[in-house]
Amino acid sequence: MRPAAAAALALGLTLVAPGAAVAQSAGIRSWCNPVDVDYRYNFENINDSISYRSGADPVLLTQGGQYYLFGTLAAGYWRSPDLVRWTHVNPSRWPFDGVVAPAALTVGDTIFLLESAMEPRPLLYTTAPATGRLEWYNRIMPRLPNAASHGDRADIPADSTPPGPWDPALFRDDDGRWFLYWGSSNTYPIYGIELDPAKRLAYKGTQHEMLRLHPEVHGWERFGQDHRDPRTPFVEGAWMTKHGGKYYLQYAGPGTEYNVYANGTYVGDGPSGPFTYAPYNPVAYKPGGFMVGTGHGNTFQDLHGNWWNTGTAWVAVNWNFERRIVMHPAGFDADGDMYADTRFGDFPHWAPTRKWRSSDELFTGWMLLSYRKPVTASSALDSFPAANVTDENPRTFWVARSNRPGETITIDLGHVATVRALQVNFTDYKSNLYGTDSVYPARFRVVGSRDGRSWTTLADLSHEMRDRPNAYIELPVAKRVRWVRYVHGRVSAPHLAISDLRVFGNGGGAPPPTPDSVTARRDSDERNAFVSWKPVPGAVGYNVRWGIAPDKIRQTYQRWADAPTTLEVRALNAGVDYWFTVEAFNENGVSAMATPIEVRR
Repeated sequence: MRPAAAAALALGLTLVAPGAAVAQSAGIRSWCNPVDVDYRYNFENINDSISYRSGADPVLLTQGGQYYLFGTLAAGYWRSPDLVRWTHVNPSRWPFDGVVAPAALTVGDTIFLLESAMEPRPLLYTTAPATGRLEWYNRIMPRLPNAASHGDRADIPADSTPPGPWDPALFRDDDGRWFLYWGSSNTYPIYGIELDPAKRLAYKGTQHEMLRLHPEVHGWERFGQDHRDPRTPFVEGAWMTKHGGKYYLQYAGPGTEYNVYANGTYVGDGPSGPFTYAPYNPVAYKPGGFMVGTGHGNTFQDLHGNWWNTGTAWVAVNWNFERRIVMHPAGFDADGDMYADTRFGDFPHWAPTRKWRSSDELFTGWMLLSYRKPVTASSALDSFPAANVTDENPRTFWVARSNRPGETITIDLGHVATVRALQVNFTDYKSNLYGTDSVYPARFRVVGSRDGRSWTTLADLSHEMRDRPNAYIELPVAKRVRWVRYVHGRVSAPHLAISDLRVFGNGGGAPPPTPDSVTARRDSDERNAFVSWKPVPGAVGYNVRWGIAPDKIRQTYQRWADAPTTLEVRALNAGVDYWFTVEAFNENGVSAMATPIEVRR
């Protein structure tokens, strides 16, 4: 989150009473990005009182057998027993105005919480997070040593650090030492400082530079859509993880308002460094598909010991900083390389119930059935046609002519298929809920038909008690249908607008064959490579995949089959050799990967 957001007032809205039930089958076993929480409306006036939902900069952790999710402008936080069902918690004591990009850390039975700040702020804690009861750990964190006062960046002396800590991250080592990392700037680096537990975590010594971006050699750190903007990129979102005796200082770049927002890491032998850039960076990267962007999150272990990486995905309808929260399975390989699995990262995945051997075990194999399928609507405003709901782009959307019950939108899957899950993604088109409390849950039904005449209920959220702008619904029993229809009940926004009605399941045929004639070559600029392949008949899309070794192919750029079968990958590190491959997918499954091709620097 950028420092400019410090001025945002974010008291948030109470949508429903805490603990309200979710209108969803109790047997739900899967989830789908973006995380299905009741994202809160920001109390910021954008373009003449146009409002938007905020969901960014997540920290997800465990305490007392539960999961707790903190984020930007959330008017509290969320609790879950299983990473699937989420309940909003309204704290009894919340610091001052809205919390942006908070630091949160579990130590034993205690969660510590520190908000981003330009001026000194308190450090809070709770031993009963489910109740929302927060206590003061210290009334105010002192001003950072050698930090300039709040003001314009141009007024900050060259030998000082900017006011803060902004985008903070807390870390407690096994030996009891505490550290704070922070920074969000396209001028200044990520900083770190030790904290003194004997003095209620007062600053100990002075801060030091930990890392900064080097886009001249790290292609993925370049700014802009697909790394094509020459402007100076931003580094932010620090997080520290200790694993196998090594310290992984993570960071986000190059900018939250683009598809390439990602998490990377430097690795050191101690919490203060020195740190070395990991040649396999970025760790979490997802520039293609429905939910793009993975930057500024945290790395945590679930209740079964599995690793996860959270992040911020890009929506950008009413404002460029309109975002959502995502999470991806993660881990460390035998060499200590850190990774996050973003392949099919916005398709349904199983919720963890045990320790997995590979993150591949979590992918349900439920494929997207709705891409570019024909759509009809009961009504539509000009320039917002029904076809937008199947284009897998959250920045395009359908708008009905009215917000009355009974408006419908219907997808023809083209043939009878097995439907297992749905995702309804609402859009805040011309929302005017800035500064109001008139927000209530969206209510609707989804029905299906084999013949277009007789309809059966697939999902009924007519009595939903939780606001779900990105409602993911796993069907209790798979249904064989051809047509899928959304039937409107109500939304609190002035317009009924849906960006994507996503349908998942299996088409009943065979997966596509392996892509043929795959080529890859390095550009004269080592940060770039060009990949091409022969079109696969019947493919819905492709995953262009690469990594630093044949057994470390962990990066994915998803492409749809109606796009060219060529891709310029601009996320490489100079001086590092890579291996590239391509796989195809359709409504029935995924092909084998093409034989990886080595591309030397």
